[in-house]
Amino acid sequence: MKKFVNHLTFWVLLAIGLGILMGHYWPEIALKPVLAQEWKTNFLGQELKAGKTLSEFLGGAFISIVKLFILPIIYLTITVGIVNMGDLKKVGTLGGKALLYFEIVTSVALIIGIVVANMIRPGDGVIPADQAADISKYTQQAASFSWIKFLKENATIQVLLLAIISGVILSKIENNKFVFDRLNNASHVLFTWLKWVMYLAPIGAFGGMAFTIGKYGIKALIPLGKLMLTVYCTMGLFVFVVLWYILKSYRISLLRFLNYIKEELLIVLGTSSSEAGLPTLMKKLENMGCAKSVVGLVVPTGYSFNLDGTTIYLSMAVIFLAQVYQVHLSWQQIFTIIGVLMITSKGAAGVTGSGFVVLASTLTAVKAIPIEGLALLLGVDRFMSEARAITNIIGNGVATIWLANNEKEFDRSKWETILAK
Repeated sequence: MKKFVNHLTFWVLLAIGLGILMGHYWPEIALKPVLAQEWKTNFLGQELKAGKTLSEFLGGAFISIVKLFILPIIYLTITVGIVNMGDLKKVGTLGGKALLYFEIVTSVALIIGIVVANMIRPGDGVIPADQAADISKYTQQAASFSWIKFLKENATIQVLLLAIISGVILSKIENNKFVFDRLNNASHVLFTWLKWVMYLAPIGAFGGMAFTIGKYGIKALIPLGKLMLTVYCTMGLFVFVVLWYILKSYRISLLRFLNYIKEELLIVLGTSSSEAGLPTLMKKLENMGCAKSVVGLVVPTGYSFNLDGTTIYLSMAVIFLAQVYQVHLSWQQIFTIIGVLMITSKGAAGVTGSGFVVLASTLTAVKAIPIEGLALLLGVDRFMSEARAITNIIGNGVATIWLANNEKEFDRSKWETILAK
């Protein structure tokens, strides 16, 4: 019990419950204005205007702090990632095939997430139609989308392009260890800070939930539950259809593989981190017949480039928020979301809060969906972390098996011996 109380999930759940209670029973407190008059200055980039409610302020303050991490994290993770890709290519055919596999499979996961979210539409009904005027400016921005304006006025995309150029240049320099180590260290420091900032998540979850329930009523919980169910079902669809088919191409049963790594799945379920099961997963992949060289290359690299569960969640979360705010996204913007997530999602590897920053950076880049909506997702994000982590670890296991077979570095006799036990 003590261990659970010390876990961040407990405090987020408690904050969600308190936010629901305040929004439902004391909406006059949740929606009480903080300020009597407008301030000329901003708080962490958050506009303090007359009429902004207490709960809205709390949720918005947390989002404003997260926004501070967007640009430096994009630059550092993408630059370091591209240099690592260059190193991966140097190992030969296996490295190139691994990168190609990761990009294809994560792209499939991304597209599945967007298609399912648009079909089921879990975000409909949070904001009543008669209150749509509140977000009319975002609808207008979506309708007036222009690629030239998008690239010219978008700091997120500009930093993203700068990071790609920096990464390519750095990967071409032979003696880049000094610069690379400094960037890598800066990235670790930044993610450490972000980890500490995420301890403020209960405050943001409380504010976001109190404001949502206070303004739109208890029925607003239904779309959030619908989003959770949709995400879980979509990840199940991806695992038992896409990953099943990949393993089937080399006559390996997905169900038997899942039974073989059930201990690792339970560890991931308990910790909400796919990295927790990494050491024993690598050992089991070797024992079942995958060559040590393949396992040593593919599994660690996959935790940066092959995050299937995270990719599905990110794509569905963006579409969910567009539906919440009744913003119709054009095909151009949907393709832009796919393109941005294909790059930025590579920086969401196993670090608490990094997926949240990727979501924030995507919304900031597209500029058609209110970034304040992230406060709403805080209420259910922790419930879906287990599904993301489990899908990620299964995806990396499947990638290793497929690539080992493709390279003829798989000893089938070992796998058959395990099945016979």
